[in-house]
Amino acid sequence: MYATEVLSKFSATLPMAASIRSPVVNLVVIRQATCQNIHTICRCNSVDAKSVSVSVEGDDVFSVTSSSKSDFDYLGESTKGDLNLKLEHLQAFGIDGHETLEGPIEEVARVEAKEAEDLLTDLGIPSPSSSRHSPRGIFCSRTLNLRSISAIGYDMDYTLMHYNVMAWEGRAYDYCMENLKNMGYPVDGLAFDPDLVIRGLVIDKQRGNLVKADRFGYVKRAMHGTKMLSTRAVSEMYGRELVDLRKESQWEFLNTLFSVSEAVAYMQAVGRALFRAHVEGQLKSEIMSKPELFVEPDPDLPLALLDQKEAGKKLLLITNSDYHYTDKMMQHSFNRFLPNDMGWRDLFDIVIVSARKPEFFQMSHPMYEVVTGEGLMRPCFKARTGGVYSGGSAQMVENSLNFHGDEILYVGDHIYTDVSQSKVHLRWRTALICRELEEEYSALIGSQNHRASLIELINQKEVVGDLFNQLRLALQRRTKGRPAQTLAATSMVDQELTESIKKLLIVMQRLDQKIAPMLEADGELFNKRWGFLSRAGLWDKSHLMRQIEKYADIYTSRVSNFLHYTPFMYFRSQEQTLAHDSYSQHNSQLNGNIVDN
Repeated sequence: MYATEVLSKFSATLPMAASIRSPVVNLVVIRQATCQNIHTICRCNSVDAKSVSVSVEGDDVFSVTSSSKSDFDYLGESTKGDLNLKLEHLQAFGIDGHETLEGPIEEVARVEAKEAEDLLTDLGIPSPSSSRHSPRGIFCSRTLNLRSISAIGYDMDYTLMHYNVMAWEGRAYDYCMENLKNMGYPVDGLAFDPDLVIRGLVIDKQRGNLVKADRFGYVKRAMHGTKMLSTRAVSEMYGRELVDLRKESQWEFLNTLFSVSEAVAYMQAVGRALFRAHVEGQLKSEIMSKPELFVEPDPDLPLALLDQKEAGKKLLLITNSDYHYTDKMMQHSFNRFLPNDMGWRDLFDIVIVSARKPEFFQMSHPMYEVVTGEGLMRPCFKARTGGVYSGGSAQMVENSLNFHGDEILYVGDHIYTDVSQSKVHLRWRTALICRELEEEYSALIGSQNHRASLIELINQKEVVGDLFNQLRLALQRRTKGRPAQTLAATSMVDQELTESIKKLLIVMQRLDQKIAPMLEADGELFNKRWGFLSRAGLWDKSHLMRQIEKYADIYTSRVSNFLHYTPFMYFRSQEQTLAHDSYSQHNSQLNGNIVDN
């Protein structure tokens, strides 16, 4: 096999001592080398219980672009972190680079990519493309070169760990209802319904409604209590009004899965102020005592972070949770899946608890170092590697690491608290975690036939409508004593013209009768009340999707998805379609048909 042949060539270049120690193929470097059409082998220099130091065989063969020597590529991304190959040393690996790489580059790239794919198959490593086109994909809004990122910060709740929604939000709801009942509210008979709301909805506090808006802020669907409002009622109530999230006195945006139980309680009984004041402390105490009932384990997650750390990234944990809760939950979620007796603290260069986001990104607060396992703290002014801190600010983190702005990627599940504020105030690169994307992706795939049939009907309606409008205009001009569009239309018999208009009108009405319920049902595979998370109607994006595109450079369903992309991934944003793109494509097809004929 090709892989065996290559590995046998490379093994000859390893020192005897390395061979005796049982050479280790580091898959991280193999992945990077493969992406750049280079087949190589690497070895472990030292192994201990805490870390693995890996270098490519022959330091003078490869080099990594440093910050001081970096440039910008043709997409405007920094080349910092790129792996460079010195061509004069290519012969040492038994490959004639000049002969192998001669010819049209398009053909060379195709051949080399196929060989690299075969090598990955022989090594048992999944093809990178299999991850991209799946519910576990990482989707790119703004081009991001992960190689140029020096530090990656992570939120904890619903980011590094995912809670079982029914367990967590269900118990939060129970606590809320219990507190409300003790306060005299008539809540008997109410039950938690997680399908009642989805992320991205907006509470209209003035009217007591829950609404879904499109990217422009126009309300498309609304619910009062637990009853969905009709299209007519929505139009009459919100026809001229836009959702403006800056008006916090009226609009409350449901940013995260933490909002589910809160919104259900709001729509069933009472506003949010009664919720957070009583529930959070009770619920977290119960979770700490039985984390296995609330947290969904993800064995791939610690390994994804370990890859990033071994690739030279500084890893940060920045959470609003307190020290005791953070330590308990991270131990439960990470330690059992880490190799060589590593603990979760070994992954992170700096840990910050009780961060008070979003203020953490906006202003400076005192910082305290956690110095004992019981959480005893002392004031400090600068974070050091390996430390755990409470409070502080993002600027303190930047100064401690000597990394700033777009050298840092922050990953969180809250569009405002995590993503928008770190981008707006600090220009950090951003990633949003949205667990529902997996279900959304599958629902979109499952709805393809339904949506195709619906679009075909709407297109038919458009064609018939255009014909109808021309005949209607001809009738209007004749009625006003003016000539129609053509001489033939002007001289056409009235009855014949009227009869054609009647038929087309009946056809459009019948099409509408079929389109309306299909349009109403669009997205019900994801949620029967609200439709798709990312859509508002058949054609447009939801207000949530607009926020994601605006503030999140990349977005995905879970952090462990990074495991399939490597720490060296170059995320490239896709072409954004415009309203006139379809017309230009249509004209191109017409021109092609004319040439063919």
